Amino acid sequence: MKNKKLVILAVLAVLIFTAAFIGYDYLTKNYQPEGENPSSEVSEPEVTETEDVSESSEPEEEVIMAPDFIVYDAEGNEVNLSDFSGKPVVINFWATWCGYCVSEMPSFEKAYAEYGDEVAFMMINVTDGQRETKESAMEFLTENGYTFPVYYDEDLSATMAYGAWSLPATGFITESGVFLGGKLGAMSEEVLYSYIEVLLAAE
Repeated sequence: MKNKKLVILAVLAVLIFTAAFIGYDYLTKNYQPEGENPSSEVSEPEVTETEDVSESSEPEEEVIMAPDFIVYDAEGNEVNLSDFSGKPVVINFWATWCGYCVSEMPSFEKAYAEYGDEVAFMMINVTDGQRETKESAMEFLTENGYTFPVYYDEDLSATMAYGAWSLPATGFITESGVFLGGKLGAMSEEVLYSYIEVLLAAE
């Protein structure tokens, strides 16, 4: 029974991981920030000839709902993604041993200070109990003075749900729970802000 459950979770993780790239592709094709591109990964908009809409129609974009999960706050209380329903959410998976995670933390701290009233930030520590413990994560946060909301994925519920085995990983979820897109790897402040602006404009 346990093996069957693990297989199901693994399949779900692969599906969500694939969904992240679908969402990321949607973001990069449908949004172009003012000025320069926020990242070399964002391609220039494609220029196509005007088509007669009476003779053709574009397929509807696939809507992917963000799967719920349980994490824990510093006091050990359960927190669900669904607790933030009705508000856009930025989720970021990180660990203290991940150099790229550490490098983008100041950008998330600044974004939280600026957008915290409009967007829910869930900085999810991948607390596997081996490479990362709750104690080591809390010590790191205190030493650096970070104030963004941090949650501990002690059961790896969120990590499995989103297939976030490569860190850092960031996801963007609309106020109605639609998974808008994801980004693997560290982001510059400019790119992070661009994604947040897309998220705020989504609904």
